[in-house]
Amino acid sequence: MDGTLWDSAAEVAESWNETVKRAGYDRKPITVKDIQSVMGKTMDVIARILFPDLEEGERQKLLAQCGEEENEYLRIHGATLYPDIRRTMEQLKKKYHLYIVSNCQSGYIEAFLDYYKLHDLIEDTECYGNNEKSKGENIALLYRRNALDDAVYVGDIQGDYDASMDAGVKFIHAAYGFGTIEDKVPEIHKFCELENVADQVLL
Repeated sequence: MDGTLWDSAAEVAESWNETVKRAGYDRKPITVKDIQSVMGKTMDVIARILFPDLEEGERQKLLAQCGEEENEYLRIHGATLYPDIRRTMEQLKKKYHLYIVSNCQSGYIEAFLDYYKLHDLIEDTECYGNNEKSKGENIALLYRRNALDDAVYVGDIQGDYDASMDAGVKFIHAAYGFGTIEDKVPEIHKFCELENVADQVLL
């Protein structure tokens, strides 16, 4: 999602700073750059990076608060949606099934779908927060659950590519996002290019 469908770094940083302050911590503010640097990682890893000085139990408690309040913040305020998301999804939906797999906490995908009213276009979702499985495992889980014969995962960082390879599905790089891919792969430079590239990869 992050770096592929939208950029929520500024909103997440603002939400987390509010939560941390309200929880009584006097800490250096979390910056947009801090959030961008951990985008795509699982929530437990993000917490260890952003709150390295806290003991595990305290860190997990703060993480849960941050995740819950972040979801509500995004459900109300949204974030920076990349151009042509709905229009492109509507075109894709005419010939493909659309799903979302993310390393996010439970409720994050739903907050995104709620704010932008995209529930009608997405058939199924899965995330780390639901089952603590890796992205590769969750891509494979969703693939099996929906009895798919072929699939392509669209992501922006190396971890997305690695997860796709682990799951045995094809990959398209969202080159406008946060990261680069070591191998040569099909890529898009804006989301509206996805229909044509997906056709080349899948048809």
